[in-house]
Amino acid sequence: MKILITGGAGYIGSTIATACLDVGIEPILLDDLSTGLRAFGNGRSLYVGDIADQQILDRLFADHPDIDAVIHCAARIVVPESVADPLGYYDANVAKTITFLRRMREAGVGRVVFSSSAAVYQGESGDGVDESGALAPSSPYATTKAMVEQILADAAAAGDFRAIALRYFNPIGADPQMRTGLQNPMPSHVLGKIMQARAAGTAFTITGSDWPTRDGSGIRDYVHVWDLALAHVAAVTRFDEVATTDAPYQVINLGTGDGVTVRELVGAFEHVTGEPLDVVETERRPGDQAGAYAIVKRAADVLGWRAERSLDDGVRDALAWAEKLRTLR
Repeated sequence: MKILITGGAGYIGSTIATACLDVGIEPILLDDLSTGLRAFGNGRSLYVGDIADQQILDRLFADHPDIDAVIHCAARIVVPESVADPLGYYDANVAKTITFLRRMREAGVGRVVFSSSAAVYQGESGDGVDESGALAPSSPYATTKAMVEQILADAAAAGDFRAIALRYFNPIGADPQMRTGLQNPMPSHVLGKIMQARAAGTAFTITGSDWPTRDGSGIRDYVHVWDLALAHVAAVTRFDEVATTDAPYQVINLGTGDGVTVRELVGAFEHVTGEPLDVVETERRPGDQAGAYAIVKRAADVLGWRAERSLDDGVRDALAWAEKLRTLR
């Protein structure tokens, strides 16, 4: 089996590629390296370019006419940045995806797995949510994910291809063997901010302490990125059983099924490091939500997948990877 991974030199795309290689699936990577790490292409077939660059796409599909499916990870993903630059986000995540999907269809590739996000859900209650949960994206970034989901659903209904949208909750950690991981040394997600605060000897800021959760801080479902990668392997190997001719578009949550508040994540970090972390509180940021955690029965039923790694595992692997990343850049 041969799989094209867009954004294949990024955090999740590179880790999916590693998981594919482990089971004998050949990954072909496409990445413009705007945030991806070239080192993640070592020993792999890496095409450097934009997902809407027709020349790159023509060459890639001509070189690999036997691609079985696409895993579409390429996207801009920083919520505050999307609030400041919505047009840039709609262009990168939606308009360019349409161009890419058209070229994919012309190349005769009929299967696509989309990296979507739990950010598409209404996240005001802090409760668990399944795939039928109300959608209410609260930032341009989240809206781009919801828009691409709708595009895929409509195109699948029209017979252009079949599609599976995997709604990620909050990835943390790295490949446990330290082959791939987060490529950004200054990530914007919560665990990244905690790690940066510890490294700088400054306080970590909790943004919003009056959410409707058990301790007032936001709640998330922190899923280990290696578990997430294995879910993609399951999605491509079981694709034809999941997205059928009669039901060509499917949505599946990927998370642990457990909610963890920001304060509880701080506690896990302190447990792993054995050191206290200074914490301060401030106001909510634009685009923030109380959050939610995944109801993951569908992933177990149709993919035979469930998250296996703990919150401490994710924190420990993230810390170990941050040390290794310094040698790769």
